[in-house]
Amino acid sequence: MPLSLSDIATLFERHGGSQYSGEPVTQLEHALQTAWLAEQAGADDELVTAALLHDLGHLLADVQGKLGDTPSLRGIDDLHQFIAVPFLRGVFGSRLIDAVQWHVDAKRYLCATRPGYLEALSADSKRSLVLQGGVFSADEAAAFIARPHAQDAVRLRLWDDLAKEAALATPPLAHYLARAERCLQA
Repeated sequence: MPLSLSDIATLFERHGGSQYSGEPVTQLEHALQTAWLAEQAGADDELVTAALLHDLGHLLADVQGKLGDTPSLRGIDDLHQFIAVPFLRGVFGSRLIDAVQWHVDAKRYLCATRPGYLEALSADSKRSLVLQGGVFSADEAAAFIARPHAQDAVRLRLWDDLAKEAALATPPLAHYLARAERCLQA
């Protein structure tokens, strides 16, 4: 069943206070920081909203009692990038959804193509990378970046990597939900 913006707000209210896996921020802080970084980079409403919602699958997993501690520490790939897709389909367009579902593949791509990227990842991102299939081969990287909206997923991933700063001031959730409202499909 598709989520309304009210449903999304409720998910953040109820589960956004959960610790973001292995990082010094909560799920809500991470989402807001990622959206803020997208906004600061001049991204449009769709990409800012994708940045806000890219880890919504973690909140949905928390609702199902599957989040708990850091999944990668238990050797689990929680597939969060796919969990949210059925709930966003019909609500938002394919560009936004593709950025959300491909932000993990974008990490694999960046590890394969950007010198120093892998070494700069946080410990949890390095652990989860192994569980998510590891660094792309040259052929996998080429196939990924040829997908429609792959460049958006890469931009999102770079903001995602930076959105882990304790006590960073950002606009509130309502600010980003107002931007999300402009992206809703009719």
